[in-house]
Amino acid sequence: MSVPADEPGNPAHAIFERFLRAGECREVLGCFVELCQQLGLQGSGLQLYHGLKAALNYWNAKALWSKLDKKAGHKDYEQGTACAGTKCLVVGAGPCGLRAAIELALLGARVVLLEKRDSFSRNNVLHLWPFTIHDLRALGAKKFYGRFCTGTLDHISIRQLQLILLKVALLLGVEVHINVRFEGLVPPTGKAGGWQAVLQPSSSPLTHYEFDVLISAGGGKFVPEGFKRKETRGKLAIGITTNFINRHSRAEVEVAEISGVARIYNQKFFQNLYNRTGIDLENIVYYKDDTHYFVMTAKKQSLLKKGVILQDKADIESLLAPENVNRDALLSYAKEAANFSTNYCLPQLEFALNHRGLPDVDMFDFTCMTRSENAALVREHNGSRVLLGLVGDCLVEPFWPLGTGVARGFLAAFDAAWMVRRWAAGTAPLEVLAERESIYQRLSQTSPDNTNKNISQYSIDPATRYPNINLQAIKASQVRDLYLVGTVEVDHKRKSDNRLSTVAPGAVSEELLSWCQASTAGYPGVAVTNFSTSWTSGLALCALIHRFRPDLVDFDSVEPQDALRTHQMLLDIAEQELGIQPVLSSAEMATMTEPDRLGLITYLSHFYQIFGTSPEVEVSKKPLSPRGTRGAILFLSKLQKSRTLAHKRTQDGAQKDSEVKRSRGDTEPPRERAGENSDACYFCGRRVYIVERASAEGRFFHRGCFQCRRCAATLRLGDYAFDEEDGHFYCSLHYPNPASMDLPRDEAAALPDGDADAAAHPPPGAGGSGVSPVAWAPSPLQPTPAAPQAGEEPGDAEDTADTGEVEEQELLAQPGGDVREEEFPRAEPQGTAEEGEESGGRRKIVLTPLEKLCLSTLNLTSEAEPEPPLKPPLKPARLRLQAAPEALPALRQGQGAWKEEEEEKTDMEKDLEDSDSEEEEKEEEEDTGLGIMKELYPDPREEEKYPTWKRTLARRARESQMKRFCRAQAIQRRLEEIEVTFRELEQQGIKLEKLLRDENESPADQQTQWTNQLLYLVQKKNNLMTEESDLMIAVQELKLEEQQCQLDKKLRSYMNKEDALKTPEDEKAEQEILKQLVEVVNKRNVLIQLQEEKRLSELRA
Repeated sequence: MSVPADEPGNPAHAIFERFLRAGECREVLGCFVELCQQLGLQGSGLQLYHGLKAALNYWNAKALWSKLDKKAGHKDYEQGTACAGTKCLVVGAGPCGLRAAIELALLGARVVLLEKRDSFSRNNVLHLWPFTIHDLRALGAKKFYGRFCTGTLDHISIRQLQLILLKVALLLGVEVHINVRFEGLVPPTGKAGGWQAVLQPSSSPLTHYEFDVLISAGGGKFVPEGFKRKETRGKLAIGITTNFINRHSRAEVEVAEISGVARIYNQKFFQNLYNRTGIDLENIVYYKDDTHYFVMTAKKQSLLKKGVILQDKADIESLLAPENVNRDALLSYAKEAANFSTNYCLPQLEFALNHRGLPDVDMFDFTCMTRSENAALVREHNGSRVLLGLVGDCLVEPFWPLGTGVARGFLAAFDAAWMVRRWAAGTAPLEVLAERESIYQRLSQTSPDNTNKNISQYSIDPATRYPNINLQAIKASQVRDLYLVGTVEVDHKRKSDNRLSTVAPGAVSEELLSWCQASTAGYPGVAVTNFSTSWTSGLALCALIHRFRPDLVDFDSVEPQDALRTHQMLLDIAEQELGIQPVLSSAEMATMTEPDRLGLITYLSHFYQIFGTSPEVEVSKKPLSPRGTRGAILFLSKLQKSRTLAHKRTQDGAQKDSEVKRSRGDTEPPRERAGENSDACYFCGRRVYIVERASAEGRFFHRGCFQCRRCAATLRLGDYAFDEEDGHFYCSLHYPNPASMDLPRDEAAALPDGDADAAAHPPPGAGGSGVSPVAWAPSPLQPTPAAPQAGEEPGDAEDTADTGEVEEQELLAQPGGDVREEEFPRAEPQGTAEEGEESGGRRKIVLTPLEKLCLSTLNLTSEAEPEPPLKPPLKPARLRLQAAPEALPALRQGQGAWKEEEEEKTDMEKDLEDSDSEEEEKEEEEDTGLGIMKELYPDPREEEKYPTWKRTLARRARESQMKRFCRAQAIQRRLEEIEVTFRELEQQGIKLEKLLRDENESPADQQTQWTNQLLYLVQKKNNLMTEESDLMIAVQELKLEEQQCQLDKKLRSYMNKEDALKTPEDEKAEQEILKQLVEVVNKRNVLIQLQEEKRLSELRA
């Protein structure tokens, strides 16, 4: 940049410009030292900042000073005197450590920052929440990095973020020292001394620096002594990150990013990826910044088959050790996944290099996530105190797919600064700690949806960021253990013991027997005296069900002579109407022997958990609903039943048509219906113990054996398909036509450029193989927006089964009592198009008031949910459509509503815009228009056809995709944690069951104690199953959202085409897509109504 004419050749200005543009850590530090020497400035803190501001008064520097002055003028900093006299040591120059150092400097503290490295080399890209974008702009980020969050960008590389924050920290007087490693604390040796640090090299002058506050941002592998760590473990999770050189060519700009796509709701994309490449992933994200950044979760078996991992090993560290990884195969694996996910449209992918000069590809394990049990503590020795605080990964290790790392890291940095402010103000140490822990409780639950929306008001004061926060949630008396006096010898690697206890409260089995006796009292022919022979006739179980749900069974009509049939009927009723899975088969129930006593006790404990109230209270004749603990399981049971019936009807209809009949000669002969023996796994044939036993369709099996017959994908109750003819279980993707679903290797989800034209214009109604994970932006396979999206989207196979879907809606609507089958509206161009019905007649459009309201509001974002979505909402859910505005004929002639919506920006959007100067706003506007239009419409001539409301539409669809991905990953992570907990329970339960079934006689008291412990484990398992079922309901909702988004994208591609240019095939395809879209909306409506019924049943319980 040229030097102003009135100050020609000013060397200080030239140095300052080099400082602004510096792209390496050493270069930044060197330029800053040179600048201070040129200006004759010494010292640190805000005094140095004021000296720089007085010496550099030309226009470019003034623009930066104005931003920093506005930031420093906030009342929380008290004009830089709030922490005057406080000496702080910050460990780690990552984004969180630098951000904390900046806040401490603004408070007026002396801040020394240590970093063990001398370069910033991490190219990986971080997702930024709106408040972090606003915060960085307020610090002048665009002055240091002109492309910061331009266009649709909401992310930045770690390296660039570190450079921005390092420059701000230096300007505010933070003392930064590189190549210095922190190794521990040195207590004061006498009453006159202070706390110091053990550093390497020991010759560093900072070894004599005494400080009052230590903020550790050194990463998850290092936590100062005194802090305890808590670990959550999921299934084996292997992540791969890779960075490719970004040349910023036109072809690269036109490739749309992937905010996130997950297998849990878009199985077809990942199945096509596997069929084409042999790569098996759980999720993938693609961002563009300085590099093309990809991050994905790979399955171990895929890595073994592709030769990336050489040998399978039980130990994770050994599994991913460099000597067990084929580096060349890893590079090929990452490049192939990147090419496929971007439809092979990134030209000449070339790996970026890391700080070692090697291709920037890394494979890491995130099976275990750790967090500190507390955020701060105080140590005292010889009368001298030091306040210790944690920020960044050493406080909470982020789960990368959620994109929460830097956002929650910044929040923790603000919280730590607030703590130091309170400490410097003379607040009692225990009060400071109690308030810090009260704030820390909120951190892991924060998301953009549940923090304050007015981000321009954010400060270090927690009340500006966390709605309705209670700063006294934890009392001073509860944190006495965080005030450590004297020397402390604590192993900072020690993990808290999360093993499950098997200590059972009370005599559970005796209490269960008494409850069964009281619940069945008064029924003729029923006398419950034990857990074996009293139940063989089926009358006792029938009486138990009839007592609480007389609407389900007629006790007087039960024939005790036909015990087998009676038990089968009762088992089916309990599973389908109460959500209680069988533990024993009907034959075992009818011929109850002593070894089956444990199974019966376990089964009856489920009834006790649901209806465990005293029978004397049940005076109302109104049937009781299952308690909320089983509501989700019951819902999934009904959903699975309806899905099975729908698939069966579809399959039966297909078999009646001779043209679509196919030979089943290549399938195995159907097995006999299981159920004779619940001890043998239906899949592997091995022994299945009670605690590890699961059942579906009358089959008993290990949870780990419940997999799709074709793709071996893990199945869960409520999300599978069963073929009665061959006796096999399938995932929804591979049923009802298993043989036709696997794509040949020459047909994949993404096609080479040469096939783009053919893929972009498929025959009407034909389902190609192209599946793009991008939710809204047309991929480069679509030259113009008018072209329909190529390929069959996820869920197409299910959506084409119209009869089955209507049947599913009818069945699901039954509990609500007021939901009826809806008739689907069809868009009719010119009002003359004929319906595609077989009968040739028209069907009247009938919409519920809810649907009319939703279709009229045309909101693009789903109802905000707190993260992670691990518990059912306590308020009624509301459906919000993501359908296109053109989905209704009445809105096809104009987009006035969208233009109005564009003007009604949220507070968050306004705050982001207000943070820039007029010059930057102009830059931003130009960059935003160019960036979005290049991504959406590669042909510049098309740009003028798409107004701002379409760009707003694209941005919100992108945000919706990101939210959906984050919710899916939170659900997936929790499901994996539940799976690990299941295994721990099963190991303890197997041990107990073996002891109970041991032929060696044990004392009766010991047997009772073991039985009670087993029932306690069963109760824990039931609670986990309930939580898992709640999560699976959320999965169903995500799948419907994804289907709706994909259908909306298809429909919009047709709607963008002028009516005069549409062929009859186009019109027919458009109407079919509209029909499918309304069907998905109806399904979501039914789902929400059932969730509301579940919520009400929980309130009544």
